[in-house]
Amino acid sequence: MNRSPHVRGLIALAAVALSLYVALTVPVHLGLDLRGGTQIVLETRPTAAADADGEATDRTVEVLRGRIDALGVAEPTIARSGSDRIIVELPGLQDPREAADVLGRTAQLTFHQVLGTAAAADDRPTPLPERPREQVMADESGQLLRLQAASLTGDDVEKAAARFDQQGGAGWHVTVDFRGAGQAGWARLTGEAACHAPGDPGRRVAIVLDDKIISSPQVDPSVACRSGISGGSTQISGTFDDREAKELALLINGGALPVPVETVEQRTVGPTLGAEAITASAWAAGIGTAVTSLFIIAVYRLLGALATVALACYGLISYAVLAALGATLTLPGLAGFVLAIGMAVDANVLVFERAREEYATRHRPTPRSSLTAGFRGAFSAIADSNITTLIAAGLLFLLASGPVRGFGVTLGIGVLASMLSALVITRALADHAVARPRLRRRPRLTGIAHTGTVRDRLARTEPNLMRHPRRWLAASAAALVLAASGIALRGLELGVEFTGGRIVEYTTATPVDSDHARTVLADAGFPRAVVQTSGENRLTVRTHHVSDTQAETITDAITDLAHRADKIRDEAVGPSLGKELRQDALIALAVALAAQLIYLAARFRWLLGTSAVAALAHDVVILVGVFAWLGRPVDGVFLAALLTVIGYSVNDSVVVFDRIRELGRHDPTTRFARIANRAILQTLPRTVNTGMGAAFILTALALLGGDTLTDFALALLIGLAVGTYSSMFTATPLAIELHKRRTRASHDERASSAGRRVST
Repeated sequence: MNRSPHVRGLIALAAVALSLYVALTVPVHLGLDLRGGTQIVLETRPTAAADADGEATDRTVEVLRGRIDALGVAEPTIARSGSDRIIVELPGLQDPREAADVLGRTAQLTFHQVLGTAAAADDRPTPLPERPREQVMADESGQLLRLQAASLTGDDVEKAAARFDQQGGAGWHVTVDFRGAGQAGWARLTGEAACHAPGDPGRRVAIVLDDKIISSPQVDPSVACRSGISGGSTQISGTFDDREAKELALLINGGALPVPVETVEQRTVGPTLGAEAITASAWAAGIGTAVTSLFIIAVYRLLGALATVALACYGLISYAVLAALGATLTLPGLAGFVLAIGMAVDANVLVFERAREEYATRHRPTPRSSLTAGFRGAFSAIADSNITTLIAAGLLFLLASGPVRGFGVTLGIGVLASMLSALVITRALADHAVARPRLRRRPRLTGIAHTGTVRDRLARTEPNLMRHPRRWLAASAAALVLAASGIALRGLELGVEFTGGRIVEYTTATPVDSDHARTVLADAGFPRAVVQTSGENRLTVRTHHVSDTQAETITDAITDLAHRADKIRDEAVGPSLGKELRQDALIALAVALAAQLIYLAARFRWLLGTSAVAALAHDVVILVGVFAWLGRPVDGVFLAALLTVIGYSVNDSVVVFDRIRELGRHDPTTRFARIANRAILQTLPRTVNTGMGAAFILTALALLGGDTLTDFALALLIGLAVGTYSSMFTATPLAIELHKRRTRASHDERASSAGRRVST
């Protein structure tokens, strides 16, 4: 008795049951672009002393964690990225200014005795050369004070709290309690100040935060000289409002940062935009999957229906793995989740088409034996095509960051789940179905006991598509020239994350004309602002790097123009980070092509591997060129789409080359061009059906996925078309020409060798 079907059935049942349990009990962590909130990327600027101990960034993370906890944000996350970057996520926080101010402040708190006033010439916050233990600063009113070196620091503070004095009329202030030696130090400092007469500057104590006097009160006349204020507490008063007082208390409690930090990236997404993205993606996934399922059922009948059940299991397994790993589901990740459905369809189509071949051309006696042979024959192509996609997903995870990295994680999980779905679940269901006596009597109901429409027409006509391979190469070269001219003439519309700058998106109460908005922003001091509209009431403004105050000026101008404008997205990327991300994108692209070449060369011959990678480069240039002609943005999401196109394109090439390799082994005497043509004709049904299935998914994503995913889906649709073409009419003709040259060179070398032997 063959136990394999039973083992596969148990594995499939266990995988589905476990996935269902995880999906019902473990929630998926949504990224900020789906649930709304603010992400801030900070970069530390270590001093020489901090560099020496190598722990400056770790200490900074701990200080920032204390400040974030005091902000009261639900479920915040803070993580170190690399050696000098810190990523802070604040769900639900829609005003990033407060968070940026609190997180970016060094918060060096010191307490000083005032020695007297200073002349204007001494106005500098640095120690005086002739009096190295003195420092000159302006107080709250602008008066210059000479300060003694710090007597106490923030390390001497136990806690601070913002208070409102309603009865005394002092308004908002901050109480500070000292700890340990700080209590005696405060008594000593105030005791020395109390020795000066009331009204004398020397009776004041200066409280300094980040080289700025925030309060310099006089010691009360009731305090005796040398006695000071006991109890270890004081009060910082000033013209504080509630936000300023709470922020000051938060900074004091959080402690000083060991090194300065700079905000290099800031992203804010409104909850409405995130909810819209989830809804739109869900509709795209539902409708795209439904149409794809109907197509698969129409083509493959019962086995197509079973494959649809397996697709539902794929979705469940992918979701469960995502939840179990604690991975963050981002908007591009959600798109990758939908996109991997196409990969699952591809694996099923490969098996079913191979089973049809086995039944029709090799005269297998039953659909069951044809199906078994189909799984065995298609395994190599499925493994190679999915591994190449996993390479692209792995590169996204290793080389990208943020949402694009999340896309790589989701795509990788989806590819593995699709293989489990096709090779285990589909096979377990199909083995059980085709073994039924009713289907043995009516084999055509299975969907594999006939050749199919595409294969029938090819069998009747037997076209020689590779008769003139150079013509196909000439067409590909013409497409490359056209795409390259778009890049040269129109240039690339690089996204903010690659150039640095700020992009703000609004929903407006009334439709806004983009030209009018540009004029208004130019009058407001932003003549180079790029304004784009999408839909009736959505407006996007892109500028060079501007401060939060300048961004508010832009918002005020748009609000005045549209009567009401709600900010739904705000992204700011520093120029240095933009340059770094741009370089990383080029590196990711180069590494992706190199990795594909190495893998294909290992699995096939260098001749086929080189041809496939040349076709990949062809697809990359054309896709980038089309986006240049269309004026669409080239950003991180486009990079994710580009690397996915590489995976898609190499899938098609792998399927064709796998068939070339198989046919070459069975018939080594036939010309390579003829074998290549037969391989294309035999795999064309799979190419058509897989392409149709993926096109349904991507079209749904483009039409229903919302503005954010439109460019992503558009890039994949273009890449799907170009990749399908190039695998047959660029990679294969190039392989034929390279084979001719190698054969000719080998023949010339043998002739030359024979000539030398004759002359000898």
